[in-house]
Amino acid sequence: MKTGVRALGVAESYRGQHSTLAGAVVRASRVVDGFAFDTCAVGGTDASETVASLVDSLDREDVRYVLLAGIAPAWFNLFDLPAIRERVDRPVLSVSFEASEGLESALRDAFDGDALDERLATYRRQPDRRPVTVGGETVYVRSAGLDDEEAADVVRAFTPEGGRPEPLRVARLAARAADERFGGADSA
Repeated sequence: MKTGVRALGVAESYRGQHSTLAGAVVRASRVVDGFAFDTCAVGGTDASETVASLVDSLDREDVRYVLLAGIAPAWFNLFDLPAIRERVDRPVLSVSFEASEGLESALRDAFDGDALDERLATYRRQPDRRPVTVGGETVYVRSAGLDDEEAADVVRAFTPEGGRPEPLRVARLAARAADERFGGADSA
């Protein structure tokens, strides 16, 4: 992959009723090239719209990929990869860092009625997770808009060492710093 190719990494941090989502534009050469911030409701259903809003606010046609840290930020405010991909018109990948049996039982424990039905429908629409080996570590990738091999190549190209792609590492740091500075006001 060419060193100038850019990806937007999106990660979250929360302390109260709102989660800070940070978007970090990072080149494949590891140069950070921009930031955007927004919030979504903890336990809500607006995370996918918030990601689309981050992409829109950046107004960066040069960002070729959107990488998301996991699929269930802000206490099961699920990312809907196909919906985000359709809205932002570029491939969307979700990267998680631990093996998992899935979220269905956790969703059933946390929600019921319409709230559960909506989350289960969103969760079941998502592409399957595939293990990807990166630098001797395994990450788990879902992708909308790329086949499995292309998605693995993108994750590897943006991961200089360890198993965390640089756009997600930088976005996580930014989300934590912003949440620490501005997010604590609504925490209990």
